[in-house]
Amino acid sequence: MNEVGLTHTGSQHWAIVGGGMLGLTLALRLKQAGQDVTVIEAAPTLGGLASAWQVDDVVWDRYYHVIMLSDARLRALLEELGLEKEIDWSVTRTNFFTGTSMYPLNNSLDYIRLPVLGLIDKARLGATIIFGSRIENGQHLERLSAESWLRRWSGRTTYRNLWRPLLRSKLGSNYSKASAAYIWSVIRRFYAARRGGLKTEMFGYVPGGYGRILSTLARKLEDAGVVLETGKPVTSIARSDTGIEVTAGNETRRFDRVINTCASPIATRVCEDLSDEEKRQHESILYQGIVCASLLLDRPLGGAYLTYITDESIPFTTVIEMSSLIDRSGIGGRHLVYLPKYLPLDDALLEASDADIEATFVPALQRMFPDLTLDEIRAFKVTRTRHVLAVSTLNYSEKLPPVATSVPGLYIVNSAQIVNASLSVDESVNLANEAVASLMTSDPIFAQERKK
Repeated sequence: MNEVGLTHTGSQHWAIVGGGMLGLTLALRLKQAGQDVTVIEAAPTLGGLASAWQVDDVVWDRYYHVIMLSDARLRALLEELGLEKEIDWSVTRTNFFTGTSMYPLNNSLDYIRLPVLGLIDKARLGATIIFGSRIENGQHLERLSAESWLRRWSGRTTYRNLWRPLLRSKLGSNYSKASAAYIWSVIRRFYAARRGGLKTEMFGYVPGGYGRILSTLARKLEDAGVVLETGKPVTSIARSDTGIEVTAGNETRRFDRVINTCASPIATRVCEDLSDEEKRQHESILYQGIVCASLLLDRPLGGAYLTYITDESIPFTTVIEMSSLIDRSGIGGRHLVYLPKYLPLDDALLEASDADIEATFVPALQRMFPDLTLDEIRAFKVTRTRHVLAVSTLNYSEKLPPVATSVPGLYIVNSAQIVNASLSVDESVNLANEAVASLMTSDPIFAQERKK
């Protein structure tokens, strides 16, 4: 094993383990605070869940992403990168599939016409959404289950016909373990994306997708002197007499400070010196996985960006017709569709082959869109991530381990610490901003620098 020593003058050397949007934003903020930073990413490319990939001859985001009007922290970062003014904003359409029919769901009139709910149920549904959107701090909702809160405000019929299928589609068998804070965060983010008299949704994207955002951010970091390393899975993070040792491959290096951004089960495996209690706290976090198929079509589907599905026999969560939002000239004139499925970690679908998933997903998509033929599907490719989402369970924030660990100089900052908010790039950027701001007041390195 080759050990490389590091010497510093003035600033300290930080390692960021994980080169997703969270890790890269941490690196940017630390560099702006005068620190030396190295980002170590296991994958061959930066970006994590926001990375781009190739489907047939099209390169676009591996998972579906949009920018909402309410994504203030992400938009501020894009402004730093000179990209915020390039956001292409559009009014999007939403559909609702009940298992037998497709209905538009874009404004108040569409809600009134929705046949699966009676007038009283619709009124209670609208009241639930408005009430939830106006709650500023949802921490008290952690004491209630999503099921009990939704039943109370929307009623049993609306919960059975609408909310429960949507919860199951996002959380699988874990839907009954989610707190009301989870559904509140979803309501609040999507409601904030709407504006106008009938509350139409405004979504946006940067031309080139997150591939362009990531390359612009990487270039800014490298120009500032941040070292970006890819294709280096970290296998060990351990304390030493002179700092923190990080091992990737056959190389061990010493750093003054390390921030691990990996999901908690991965973080506990590589951080050897965590206490038993810290490991228990991280391992008790309930994670969801995701299987997401990207399809290239010769034709559009329903023309809606988002199609909600309440039929529990459909094997995917929603239909995301990305090409209804983005300029198709950026994807070779094709029609790009995502079919995501959120899963508990023990679900066999996470290990299924692309062919097996295609054999299940495509017939279900044809059920929803009966005029779609097989020869109109030009490509079908699947991506999987096992630890994509931490479920907001009862009293979630009280159980979370702190950012600072018992190992001096070692921090764990990951998406599980996005509390009472839905997982998004905007929340990842916010988490990075807040983490570095907190470290600047608590870490002795910054205290020493303020004394100089």
